[in-house]
Amino acid sequence: MNSRAESPDRDETCSGPEPRLWGDKPYHSLDYEMKRRFGEKVYKIALDGGMTCPNRDGTLDTRGCIFCSGMGSGDFAAPRTASITAQIDQGIREISARKQTGRKYIAYFQSFTNTYAPADYLEKLYGEALAHPDVVMLSVATRPDCLPEEVLELLEYCAGIKPVIIELGLQSIHPATASYIRRGYPTEVYDTAVESLKQRGIEVVTHVIAGLPFETKEDFLATVSHVAAAGSDGIKLQLLHVLRNTDLADEYRRGSFSVLSREEYLDWIASALALLPPRMVIHRLTGDGPKKLLTAPLWSSRKREVLNLLHRKLKREKIWQGCLLEQK
Repeated sequence: MNSRAESPDRDETCSGPEPRLWGDKPYHSLDYEMKRRFGEKVYKIALDGGMTCPNRDGTLDTRGCIFCSGMGSGDFAAPRTASITAQIDQGIREISARKQTGRKYIAYFQSFTNTYAPADYLEKLYGEALAHPDVVMLSVATRPDCLPEEVLELLEYCAGIKPVIIELGLQSIHPATASYIRRGYPTEVYDTAVESLKQRGIEVVTHVIAGLPFETKEDFLATVSHVAAAGSDGIKLQLLHVLRNTDLADEYRRGSFSVLSREEYLDWIASALALLPPRMVIHRLTGDGPKKLLTAPLWSSRKREVLNLLHRKLKREKIWQGCLLEQK
């Protein structure tokens, strides 16, 4: 991989008629897709199933991924001491207090690796979530190397009850990056997991991080293109957050790498959207790192501002999802 300063600029640009729109946006957003499927806005409720991770329990490592705060990916999930039904009910109350909602929600098992447990334990958790009358979809965040056959069979069974989305943490396809962040599996494991899930009629969403240490824009776009070619149904494009109390924060304080500027991030994401097929659902374009833990980049805490700037950039430069693919 090159240093970021050496990253060549892409000379491809979108051109032609007015950008294609999905609703009022030039990309296939999750909000648009859920309204298309269910006829109204659907909200996610983050759940904690009491799981851990092979990168933390000693199976692969004890330190976790280099960017993990120790709270897993579920920094916003409800307390794991509550039952799944109680967590869902609490989530509905909290969302309804802030926003005008209908009665349709996604049960999102978010914290740590949510297939990393015996199948009978998972069956109870997933079954309780699917049985809730206001839940219309099950979403499970996990690792590609934590999908044994019995869990795949369980997920296929669940998908026969209500739609199921499996979110896979890939982050990058590059071996040097995977080693640096302590991901713990080769990219081929991700490819196999996507194929196995799709064979069972289960939707796949892939997590990708922009701005990983020592990666260039071209490295990031290569990962994005790989995810599309693998057949992932959706993608989460996440900015690298440096959080306090992580090994990544220690590296950052030592000056080992720099984080993306806001302008760089907008450029990278716009270029990624241009390369993604129109069918793919965009589940995220930026992230909300916990403000009490965020060390860098501090501009990322203004999520609404970042999204507004991105939308203006896409409109101004006539970029829309898949526009480079349509020109080839």
